[in-house]
Amino acid sequence: MTTRLAAAFVVVVCLVAVVRADDSNRLFAGSVQLDYLAVPTDPHARDTTLDGATVELSLKMTKDFTKDISASVKACFACHGFEVGMAFVEMRASDALRLRVGRMTPAFGSFPLRHDPANHMTSDKPLPYDMGRMIRRREWNEGILPAPWVDNGAELGGTYFWDGGQVDYAVYAVSGPKGSTDAADFDFQLSRSPEQYYVDNNSQPSVGARVATAIELDDDIVLNLGASAMAGHYDPDRKLGFAVGGADVTLQLDTVYIRAEYLIRATEVALGADPATRFKYGPGPDGKYPTYFTKDGFYGEVEVPFGRLSLIGRWDGLRRRGNVLAASGLSSEASLYRYTGALAFRLHSGIRIKSSVEYYQFSDFSNDVAIHLGVATPF
Repeated sequence: MTTRLAAAFVVVVCLVAVVRADDSNRLFAGSVQLDYLAVPTDPHARDTTLDGATVELSLKMTKDFTKDISASVKACFACHGFEVGMAFVEMRASDALRLRVGRMTPAFGSFPLRHDPANHMTSDKPLPYDMGRMIRRREWNEGILPAPWVDNGAELGGTYFWDGGQVDYAVYAVSGPKGSTDAADFDFQLSRSPEQYYVDNNSQPSVGARVATAIELDDDIVLNLGASAMAGHYDPDRKLGFAVGGADVTLQLDTVYIRAEYLIRATEVALGADPATRFKYGPGPDGKYPTYFTKDGFYGEVEVPFGRLSLIGRWDGLRRRGNVLAASGLSSEASLYRYTGALAFRLHSGIRIKSSVEYYQFSDFSNDVAIHLGVATPF
């Protein structure tokens, strides 16, 4: 049924785009990437990641009703299946004041602004934002806040300009991440699965904010700084809280980009009736079981173009501190560091061939090597 819905949606959108191609107030765009992931160090990589070939498809249509009111709809199809990634109305009083209402990616972090596969040079995403392609993804329960983080709600934001720079801000209230009553972490499938309905599970919104600035230091040097935060409850009974914070910096030196970002999340867990059998480790020195864990992640990358060829180097990682469920393969102080060398070659227009080699260094599992080869293009 999901495949039929996805196919029907693609057909309808394409037909509308063709029939109404003369409408200058309507914009149709998209991107697609086919990536093949091989893990030569693990003959059973299917047990730990989504290896093999994966397609990421993004289709977006925007309609301008007036110069101040527009609507946007976006559909995605990837490892998580068919997903409505955007369906909101935007009303603008000025550059400094706009309101979005509907289903959207709330403003958090720098990478989600370029998460579409045609908008970044590597086949995969940085570990803090990973969704589905990292090795040992089940043990780690993905990254910190998988991108794109899509949610229902309202966002108020805008941009202030001045000579030599700008400041962007956003505040929002959204449904928030989801989990069960006895949860020990987020359940990302509940958050993104249409079969579970796109509704709030606890009748209480999560709130967040982001502020970012771009400063022109010279004609070809731009410095971008950002900070983000989000907090709320994720269980049906509104007893388990979470808080996520992040900071990011990007330095553009002509055509060279240097990026770095850090995220940290504190998440409360349900201890249950018998914590001694539920968790792998016993109580702390005070005789009590901790009621939360922390998980942080980072990435730093450099992107250097040479004509049609771009070279990318990236170092990223995840760390988790706190008790884990009894069946978990992680320790109470787990870490993962990844080293990536990648290149992207522009064949024609926006069509790019991407290739990368990644070295995974685990604290609790054997190390692995992953190889990506893909093709991505906007249209």
